[in-house]
This record gives sequence, C-alpha cells and structure tokens, in this order.
Amino acid sequence: MTVQNGKSPQQTTGTVMTATPALAVPAIRVEKIVKRYGDFEAVKGIDFEVADGEIFGLLGPNGAGKSTLIRMMTTLIPVTSGRALVGGHDVSKEANAVRNMIGVIPQALTSDQDLTVEENLSIYAKLYSVPRAQREKNIAAVLEAVDLTKWRTAQTKTLSGGMRRRLEIARGLVHDPRIFFLDEPTTGLDPVSRIAVWEMLNNLKKTRNLTMLLTTHYMEEADRLCDRIAIVDHGTLVALGTPVELKQSVPGSNVVEVQFNREDDQWQSRLEKLPDVTEVQSQSAGVYRVLTANGSRTTTQLVEMAASLGEELTSLSVQNTSLDDVFVHYTGRQLRDEQVKSVFTMPPRPGAQP
Repeated sequence: MTVQNGKSPQQTTGTVMTATPALAVPAIRVEKIVKRYGDFEAVKGIDFEVADGEIFGLLGPNGAGKSTLIRMMTTLIPVTSGRALVGGHDVSKEANAVRNMIGVIPQALTSDQDLTVEENLSIYAKLYSVPRAQREKNIAAVLEAVDLTKWRTAQTKTLSGGMRRRLEIARGLVHDPRIFFLDEPTTGLDPVSRIAVWEMLNNLKKTRNLTMLLTTHYMEEADRLCDRIAIVDHGTLVALGTPVELKQSVPGSNVVEVQFNREDDQWQSRLEKLPDVTEVQSQSAGVYRVLTANGSRTTTQLVEMAASLGEELTSLSVQNTSLDDVFVHYTGRQLRDEQVKSVFTMPPRPGAQP
C-alpha cells in the first residue's frame, strides 16, 4: 500500500490507494513535494510514483495544483521542499538530465504557423542538439507515427486543429524522450479528432515504450487512456488508483438518472430517503442523478413513488458509476474560480539554467 502525506490509507477517509508496480527505478517519483508562493501553499506534500511504461492521469478542479505540480516536475519552477525524481534524476539538482529525457506538450498550440511541418520539427530537434543524420531519421519516424508524412512540406497554418495537435505531439517526440508530459492534449478538438489522438497515444506508448503523464478535464479521456489516475484537490492528493478501483470506491454501484415532468423542492429529500440510495445530485431542468447500491430496485421504487404522487417521469436511465461521479465525489460540486495563470510552456532546452 502507498502512504499519502504521512497517513496510511486507512487514515485517509474515502481515498483509494494502490501499490505502485514494483520497479527498481520508477519513471517518476514524487516525494512529499511542496510549492509555496509566500504564505500560499499551492502543493502540500504530495507523494506518488509513475511506473515505467505507464499512462498516468492527473485530474483535479481549477486551481487544484496540477499545473504547479507538472511545472516542478518539468524543471520550469523550483521545488520549495520535498523532491521529484524523473527518470531517476532529481529535478532540482539535475535539471539538464531531466530535460534531455522528457517531452512536453503544452495545452496551447505553440508551433510556428509560418514554418512547414518539417521545419518546426527540425528547429526543435536542433535545440536538443540532435545530430543531423539522426535528426532526419527522427523526423521521418515521428511524422509516420502521427500520420503526417504527406503534409511534411505543408505550412503549419494550413493544418486543421487535429493535425496541429498531432504536430505538437510529433515535436515533443523528435528528440526521443523516455517520459512524456501532456497538458490537456485534446482541448478544443472535435470528437472524431479526439478519438484519433487517443488511439495515437496508445499506439505510441506501445511502439516507443513511453511513460506518459497527462492532465485532462475529459473524464472519458482519462478512463480510456490511463492505467492509473491521481486526483488532486487544494494542493493535496485525495485519491489514487486504477479507473476501476476509483469507480468502486464511490458509494453506490449504479447511477439512476431521472427527470420528472415538473420541478418540486421535495424531490431531493424524497429520493434521499429511498433505501439503497447513497447520494442524490440535483442537475438542471429537474434532472437528478441518484447513486444507489441497487439500480433495478431503486428504479422500481422511483416509478412507484411517482405514480403514488400522481407525477410522471419524463426520462429514466440506469448506468454504472462513471469517473465523473468519482471526480465529484472526491472534489465536491463547488465552482472553482482562479486567476489567469501563466501558460504552461516547454521546459528550457538542455544546457539552459533552471
């Protein structure tokens, strides 16, 4: 079992903690890492490990500390206390060694639009001092990996959003990194392009033996891609496990979504009194998400209750607990606002001062 912030899993209410796969040197190890800005503590002593070859998801509400955590792991900002080891190298003491072995894909599209696809890749490879002969091989290989070979000489500004995102991923791979950091890799993409990126990332993991750490606000993306997921809130680690383990940790194995023909302030309390119900979430337009330990029995009781009150059900569906339910369970439903923060950028090239 993993220990979080000095507490055993039993001491951390509702938190899913699983043993990290046993490896001599994890791809990433974060040990009681802290980041303070004056009196404000953005990251509060987080511990976790990412196994070699794993796709690890980092989830959390706005302002939870995800970006700060990644910026420390990628040498962009200094660690206040604790330490982060990336590929066995301490980010505070061996920044250049870390930069040589990581690829970083920021949320914003940062490739130069006036350059061709190949020129963007070539410039980035040169920044990492990739020799010319190797550079040409690497460019050809990454273009094939992201299915952009035929657009090699096209200006970047002529590419679609999905193609530009694939170019960003190719650029992050051109120097043969071992560990890949992706910040919101499919933000702004249409559903078809998003699925194409998911398939590409899974294929890259298998064919290039990459370890990936990604942040995302798409719960389906985390469910489809990630071997394990960490949920961060208010600068602390509140849950860690596989997608299946996290879903099983939420009280209620089923979700019944129901909408009544008219809104009534009493529906919330009526639903909460049903025997198997563990939680009721009020949605818009009179829709309720009811977490229950017995979906079929709760459905029957809902229908009977509505009939006894002379009410009608506009819609009714039963589904399994989702990562959306997990996310809300561990982070709450309070709206999180935050000030505009600096853009998560590429780490300096090797040789630059941290």
